[in-house]
Amino acid sequence: MDVRPIAGSIGAEILGVDLARDLGDQGVVGAIRRAFLDHLVVFFRDQTLTSADFLRFAQSIGQPLDYPFVPGLDGFSVITPVVKRPDQTIAFGGNWHTDTTYFAEPPTATMLVARELPPTGGDTQFANLYLAYEALSDGMKALLAGLRSVSRSDKAEASRTREDRATAERTVLVADHPVVRTHPETGRKSLFVNLAHTAHFVGMTEAESMPILRYLFAHQVRPEFTCRFRWAPGSVALWDNRCTLHSAINDYNGHRREMHRITLAGDVPV
Repeated sequence: MDVRPIAGSIGAEILGVDLARDLGDQGVVGAIRRAFLDHLVVFFRDQTLTSADFLRFAQSIGQPLDYPFVPGLDGFSVITPVVKRPDQTIAFGGNWHTDTTYFAEPPTATMLVARELPPTGGDTQFANLYLAYEALSDGMKALLAGLRSVSRSDKAEASRTREDRATAERTVLVADHPVVRTHPETGRKSLFVNLAHTAHFVGMTEAESMPILRYLFAHQVRPEFTCRFRWAPGSVALWDNRCTLHSAINDYNGHRREMHRITLAGDVPV
């Protein structure tokens, strides 16, 4: 197994692993988890995975969850199809976000496998929220230290980029979390807010919260905190939902893109 960073701040490709095999026999699950914690998002290329293979790999990393707004595949309820058709102009997840922070226990991680891709475009960007927090001034860190933020499933920035927005607007999920989150495995602090779902600070109105949140949303995605991944059929990504943002780039209108997603159970952020 060979781990090769793809950028200075986040992301690495893992070579020499066949995810369709029993990874317990290969003894590589622990090494994959270490790379995942070190690099925040890891990528595998040229994987030939059935849905059963994909689910088995997910189960070796954590506990798969059902997604509340989009039905899973037949026979695999925890595998969510993420599809943009040639006639659609809206891309699912087409802004910077951390997955489902409107859950009281947001997912530990998300996994994505590429099934069908446009001839060009459709890349995904990732951002390192450890570095985003560490780069803040001492004064801003002190201001944020005691704050909590409210995440909503129906926030406009999320709804306008979701194929399931009609259902999402009828079923509104809300949760609040610390703005500065301590990772349960690494002990590092991250800036745990995101454009798609964070609506305001607890105890403040949206109008009062927005000047600070707008600054944080822009700060989180400074180029030096990010990487960009170019998909190919059979590519797989596994990212740490506790300390990253991601955004699907919507630059392939007129073409079909289909990805399959699994999210893994998390815990209450502290």
